[in-house]
Amino acid sequence: MNLHQVFIRFFFVFFFTGSLQLKAQEITPDDSFTFDLCLPNALSNAPFQKIMQGLVHASTHYQYALSSGLYIGAGAHYSYLAINEFRVQPKVYGGIHSGAVFLKAGQEKFWSERFGTDIGLRAGWVRSYVVSDALEEVQKSPQIREGLYIEPNISLILTSDVNQSFRLCIGYPIYGYAFSPQLIGIEGNMGYDPADFEGNSSYLSVGFGYTYYFNGKKSTVLED
Repeated sequence: MNLHQVFIRFFFVFFFTGSLQLKAQEITPDDSFTFDLCLPNALSNAPFQKIMQGLVHASTHYQYALSSGLYIGAGAHYSYLAINEFRVQPKVYGGIHSGAVFLKAGQEKFWSERFGTDIGLRAGWVRSYVVSDALEEVQKSPQIREGLYIEPNISLILTSDVNQSFRLCIGYPIYGYAFSPQLIGIEGNMGYDPADFEGNSSYLSVGFGYTYYFNGKKSTVLED
C-alpha cells in the first residue's frame, strides 16, 4: 500500500467518523498547542524526487484563536530526507537535515461536536545541512542551504474531549533552494537536464498530530 492509498483510506475514516457525531452545536476553538509527526514524500524537482527519500517531518506550533475560527500562530519544524543509495552511482550515503521557523495563519472550524478541519498556511525561513560520505571525502560536509519556507496544509480533526484532539495532517512544504546531484557530492548531472536543477525542493507530508486546547473548546447549543 503506497502513501497516497493510506491517505485516501484515513480521509474517509476521519470524515465518516466525524459525520456520525453531528450535533446541533457550534464549537469555537480556543488557543492551542499542536505537535505532529509526518512522513515526507519527495516531489519536484526531478532529481530531488528520484534521489531523496523522506524519513521524518516533525513540527510543533502555538495558535492564538481569533474570531470566527481564524487564528495566527508560530512554530518550528524539523525534517530529514535520506539519500537513496540505490538511485545513485557510485553509491552515496547521507541525507539532508532541515530546520525551519515559521508564522502560521488560517481557520479552524468544527462541523460537529467531534469533527473539524484546520486549513492554514505556514511561512518562514529554512536552513538545511547536507551531509554525505562523498562530501566528507572532499572535506565539504556539511553543505548549507537556506531560503524561504512555505507550506500550505490541511488537518482533519477528531476531538477526544473538550481539551484534546487528534488530527490527520497533510502538508506541502516548499523550500526556497534548488537540489542537484552535486549538492550531495556527485560529479556530473546523472543524465538530468540542468534545467531540472532550478526548481524548488518540495515534498508531500502526511501524518498524525495531537492538539491541546488551553481553555477547552467553547460549545453553544443552537436553536432549531
